[in-house]
Amino acid sequence: MYTCSLKNQTYQFRSIADVLAKASEEKSGDKMAGISAGSSIERMAAKVVLSEMKLKEIYENPVIPYEKDEVTRIIYDDLNLFIYKEIANWSVGELRDYILSHHTRTTDLFRISKGLTSEMISAAAKLMSSIDLVMASQKIRPTAHCNTTIGEAGRLAFRCQPNHPIDHPEGILASMKEGLSYGSGDAVIGVNPNNDSVESVSRILHMTHDFIQKWEIPTQNCVLAHITTQMQALKKGAPIALMFQSLAGTQAANEDFGVSKEILDEAFQLMAKHGTSTGPNQLYFETGQGSEVSLDAHLGIDMQTLEARTYGYARHWKPFMVNNVSGFIGPETIYDGKQVIRADLEDLFMGKIHGLPMGIAPTYTNHMQADQNDQEIAGMLTALAGANFYMGVPGGDDVMLSYQDTSYHDDASLREMLGLRPLREFEIWLENMGLMENGRLTERAGDLSIFK
Repeated sequence: MYTCSLKNQTYQFRSIADVLAKASEEKSGDKMAGISAGSSIERMAAKVVLSEMKLKEIYENPVIPYEKDEVTRIIYDDLNLFIYKEIANWSVGELRDYILSHHTRTTDLFRISKGLTSEMISAAAKLMSSIDLVMASQKIRPTAHCNTTIGEAGRLAFRCQPNHPIDHPEGILASMKEGLSYGSGDAVIGVNPNNDSVESVSRILHMTHDFIQKWEIPTQNCVLAHITTQMQALKKGAPIALMFQSLAGTQAANEDFGVSKEILDEAFQLMAKHGTSTGPNQLYFETGQGSEVSLDAHLGIDMQTLEARTYGYARHWKPFMVNNVSGFIGPETIYDGKQVIRADLEDLFMGKIHGLPMGIAPTYTNHMQADQNDQEIAGMLTALAGANFYMGVPGGDDVMLSYQDTSYHDDASLREMLGLRPLREFEIWLENMGLMENGRLTERAGDLSIFK
């Protein structure tokens, strides 16, 4: 039992998981699960308890036992015990201060992260304000390489997302050309398919691959079907540069997603042998706070901590991209714009300190208490914090998935306002196509006739 007295009242917390849940900033999913703090004072009491908790205590008490959960096993099996033992007697408050210290370098953070469990990282994030999360995230810049190199300083990439409600080839091609003409697509040209069959997925893969080859575009293609569908397509000869899967922070939720370590290991090996990209990073994962709650597979753990565990799981396969979509589910997990912004900042920091090349999709659905202003604020803040990439959706409105995200025009604006440039290889291609000059789009941006 953990206790803290504030304002003449004693608050009791029954476990580390309870402390973590009640120290979280307010989220509707935690409230729906019945695990959130009942008041701001109780939340503060939980933060006080958490700040004094030793990392050793968190290590010795994972929120889901090692023998019961595959995610826990991967997090612990991948841990560098030598580095962990150096910091085991630190408190969570001391970890937070170390991360934010002006004397702590990027290399220091990469090293220490190898000795941190995901619960420790989540705990530190719970003690950070928004400005803390931005400053901490700025200090961490993981890189990865597929056909392009993502994560370099001064660069901001985008996934061109040319979805179509019936997978019509001409519709996909038109959206893809528009995105490319605005400088979106250096992270990946990634299509969410309406039809998840092997045949349909293969057709889209061949179409996008052939277009990339014809125009000599330095990027990678991906169709965001279930990973087993993509694996079947790959075995039948479909050209895949980057393979996708959604992940969660509990074994139970991943089983609902139809994914496991065994499947991901096979996908990793298949891409190494048959993928079209240079690599070595050839997997693309999508995550977001709330998936475990929506599947009733949260096991009494708060959404932020489960998201951190998802990153601990994901890093095992050295992905090229990890995209956070915390606002995608809706108000039952993330209620409004304020909660979206906080979740995006938390997730960006937690993913980056796990060593992952993190992107953010500051999404919202039409039935949430959020609007375009919230979405744009989240985009600007996470861009300031050093997100590696964003989505590029025609008009900011995904016509197939029915949610709001960053548009091709938003992509260009984020680069321009922060003085950022496309990925190195892609910028050269844009210049050769007459679409960019000295890091700025030319008047030809948006002109699809360049692809005739």
